[in-house]
Amino acid sequence: MTEEIRKLKEIIDGSDNIVFFGGAGVSTESGIPDFRSADGLYAQRYPYPPETMVSRSFFDARPREFFDFYCDRMLALDAQPNRAHRKLAELEQAGTLAAVVTQNIDGLHQKAGSKNVFELHGSVWRNYCAKCGKAHTMAEIIETDGVPFCACGGVVKPDVVLYEEGLDEKTLYRAVEYIQEAD
Repeated sequence: MTEEIRKLKEIIDGSDNIVFFGGAGVSTESGIPDFRSADGLYAQRYPYPPETMVSRSFFDARPREFFDFYCDRMLALDAQPNRAHRKLAELEQAGTLAAVVTQNIDGLHQKAGSKNVFELHGSVWRNYCAKCGKAHTMAEIIETDGVPFCACGGVVKPDVVLYEEGLDEKTLYRAVEYIQEAD
C-alpha cells in the first residue's frame, strides 16, 4: 500500500460523513474518454469544435449534426462501473459516504449501486421532449436515424447540460448542502 493510499484510507476510516465530488477522471478506467487528455473529446477532429457541437445553440440550429455527434461520441452505453464507482457505492452502503456529486453524465455511479447521486450535468439515460416535456427512453434516441421526435412534434432532448445552459438549480442546491455538511 502506497503512502498516499494509506493516508486516504486513514481519512476515510476517520470520517462518517463523506461527500465525493468527481468528474470525467472517475470514468476513464471504464473506457469513457475524458475531455482534455490526448485521447479526449477535444483532441478529436470534427467539422466544428466539440464545445460548439454540444452547445444549446448548435442543438437548436443543427439537431441532426448534434445527434450524429452525441450518439457517436457522448454515449458509452456498454461501459461498466470500475473500482472507484464500486468502492463509492460500498462506502455509501456502509453509511460512511453521504452523497456522490458528479459532473459525469454516464450513470455509472448508479449502475454500481450508489443511491444518493447528484448529477450536475444531467444524464444520458434521461431524455425529454423539448416541447411537451414527455419522458423518452434511451432506446428511442439510439434507434432513431437522425433527430428523435416526440408524438407532439417536439425534438427529444437528452437531459444533459449543454454549453450555454445553466445547471439545474435544485440539483446544485442539494449538492452544495451535502458538501457543506461533509467531514
